[in-house]
Amino acid sequence: MMEHPSLRAALAAARPLRVGWACLPDPLATETMVRAGFEAVLIDLQHGVIDMGTAPAMLSAIRAAGGYALARIPVGEYQSASRLLDWGAEMAVAPMIETADDARAFASLMKYPPHGLRSYGPARAVQLSGLSADAYRTSANGSTLAIVMIETRSALANLDAILAVPGIDGVFVGPYDLSIALSPDGEPGLDRSDTIAAMERVARQTKAAGKVCGAFGANAALVRRYLGLGFTFATLSTDMDLIASATKAAIAEVESDG
Repeated sequence: MMEHPSLRAALAAARPLRVGWACLPDPLATETMVRAGFEAVLIDLQHGVIDMGTAPAMLSAIRAAGGYALARIPVGEYQSASRLLDWGAEMAVAPMIETADDARAFASLMKYPPHGLRSYGPARAVQLSGLSADAYRTSANGSTLAIVMIETRSALANLDAILAVPGIDGVFVGPYDLSIALSPDGEPGLDRSDTIAAMERVARQTKAAGKVCGAFGANAALVRRYLGLGFTFATLSTDMDLIASATKAAIAEVESDG
């Protein structure tokens, strides 16, 4: 198998990656997303139907189709991040990080010694990378990305401290949770000025720290907005929403008068 290109290098390129979002536990679906044009797919173990039983096959399908394999872990389950790396994930995203201590605990399980406590056992990751075991071990700390989610007032207040944690490669913003956290009545508001200002601040500070900055985009307009605010990448919709949208569009076309 050919060596898989570095995700870090791809994110540093001038053109943002096309990144999809998978909630359904189906390797064929994620492979199809890559073959249809997504260059990377994030599998969601927090809110999706995916678990550690289905994740390995999905990661393999993404990588085999030539895509970059990303994964979001459940809240607080930092140990699952290192398992996902062992099975081929190139980025792990940890939700609801609020402090530097939270970020430090996550990063420690993402990096091999002397920079962390990740246990060595990447059998599948070595196969998918095309590298020797020694080459994977010596390069993994730099090539696999530990990304923390900024979704609360506390996370915003502690952003600089979180970004300064060794081993943290960047942040990912959940706009819905962030907008709810900023709202006095707990209502989401992606178009509110405080939400947009907060996201712009996160992008600015993260890029100033020389790190990756991503965001969840529910549609093309939001992806364009977040890239315009300075984010490195923004994920586009979800597999469920894309299936629903395509289905509705196909039915409407069949039933139209034209």
